[in-house]
Amino acid sequence: MARVLAIALAEFRIQTRNRWLVSATLLMTLFALALTFAGSAPTGSLGVDLLTVAVASMTTLAVYLAPFLALMIAFDAVAGEAERGTLGLTLTYPLSRGEMLLGKFAAHLAVLAIAIALGLGAAGLAAWLAGGAGAASALALVRLIATAILLGASFLALGYAASALSGSGTAAAGLAVGLWLVLVVLYDLGLLGALVFDDGGAFTSHVFPWLLAANPADAFRLWNVAGSQDVALVSGMAGAGAALPAWAAPLSLFLWPVLALALARAAFARVEP
Repeated sequence: MARVLAIALAEFRIQTRNRWLVSATLLMTLFALALTFAGSAPTGSLGVDLLTVAVASMTTLAVYLAPFLALMIAFDAVAGEAERGTLGLTLTYPLSRGEMLLGKFAAHLAVLAIAIALGLGAAGLAAWLAGGAGAASALALVRLIATAILLGASFLALGYAASALSGSGTAAAGLAVGLWLVLVVLYDLGLLGALVFDDGGAFTSHVFPWLLAANPADAFRLWNVAGSQDVALVSGMAGAGAALPAWAAPLSLFLWPVLALALARAAFARVEP
């Protein structure tokens, strides 16, 4: 644990010195504030407070931005160190590859968690001050922040796997962007095409909801939708959330970081320092 903590502290200082913490926090805050007030129009017609609408808007923001930030932080973790020659030096210390990976994960997750909590929290506070908030909408905001951090953890670990499987930092960056496109954008487009082709058949009612839960980005959406009827109403995903048991999306989102870290550790074992 002491070795993991040492790596985590060193990596956190690097991220702070490289302005990643400040940049990620500013990016998350600006987009969250913009979406919060740009999407405030439905509050009157739907009869919900501004914070509820803001949470629905920020759910859409987080599902795109949290994975992207996580992958941009993580893609250089292994391939970049191997290119710079620092990986071999680090591994000469009494430190296992698993401990090194866990230390980096702890530091990067701390950076991401701070950016998400401050960014979404600031937008939520602004929505509450501007349009009021009930206990349910405040709870939905807390759930959104917690699940966005879990989503980021999944993509951090996937970024390490991409980094370990790539021969260079450039290749790792390309693979990370490819992962983001497939899991966050193209996956849903593929499911949408399958829904149109199925036209309300067995795939739509029995297979489609489970395929949504199997993807970390969609599991994140479903968990936030299932936790609040108002958010489900605003987001338009009530039907998909109701088709699954309550445990499906949380289980998927908790399992993804563990499985992706195991994949990253297996890929890291094959990297020559």
